[in-house]
Amino acid sequence: MKPAAPGTGVVAGGAVRAVLEAVGVKDILTKSLGSSNAFNLVYATMQALGSLRSKESVAKLRNKELAEV
Repeated sequence: MKPAAPGTGVVAGGAVRAVLEAVGVKDILTKSLGSSNAFNLVYATMQALGSLRSKESVAKLRNKELAEV
C-alpha cells in the first residue's frame, strides 16, 4: 500500500477495497503479492493499518519539530 495523488481513489481489489473504504481511506494504491485468499488479504490489510504511525511520533523519533517532518 502506498499513498496516491489526490483524486485517484482506492485502487485495490475486492476484500482490500472493502476494508479501506470502510475505514475512510480516499487515495491509495495497493498490490497483493502472494496469496489471493480474501481472509489473508483482509488480515494483512488490518495489520498494515495498525502499524501506521502518527506524524507526531515520527517527528519525536527524528528529534525534529512537527513542522520539519
